[in-house]
Amino acid sequence: MATLNLVYYPDDPLTQTAEPVESFTAELATLAENMLETMHAYDGVGLAGPQVGIAKRLFVLQEPEGLEMCLVNPMVTEHSGEEAGEEGCLSMPTIYAMVTRPTHVRVQAQDIEGNALDFEADGFLARIIQHEYDHLEGILFPERLDILTRQSKYQEWAEARDNFILGKAPSNHAT
Repeated sequence: MATLNLVYYPDDPLTQTAEPVESFTAELATLAENMLETMHAYDGVGLAGPQVGIAKRLFVLQEPEGLEMCLVNPMVTEHSGEEAGEEGCLSMPTIYAMVTRPTHVRVQAQDIEGNALDFEADGFLARIIQHEYDHLEGILFPERLDILTRQSKYQEWAEARDNFILGKAPSNHAT
């Protein structure tokens, strides 16, 4: 396994819609393993293909003390409830904000072998799934904030980005 390089906002393909995965090969399984290793190396709980420069519709996640998961070509088909919670992002390290999201989701996806998945998730797991799904749509969490907070968070990142990329900033705990 290998730790992959992260892509930082606003670099491509973070703001683009990812393409569906069509081939369920050994290379895809290796990519998922490498994404999990990268997610863990950066103390994240989720990581989407675009965050490692792969414009494909897949993401990995692991809720604290939960199972590792890889969702390929996911779709959030239902959602309900609402709760604000703090979010950060491995593609915008050191930036955090309270984001309101549904507390319950239904997801249809495929596993790494192409088998169909259909399940429901609540709480923090639902939040992780929605955050990573947004990455597949080219959306980063500040887009879920009111305009003033969004602008403030993008400005905060613009000021921190160069120092962070040069390795002068602290480690991050985000998705």
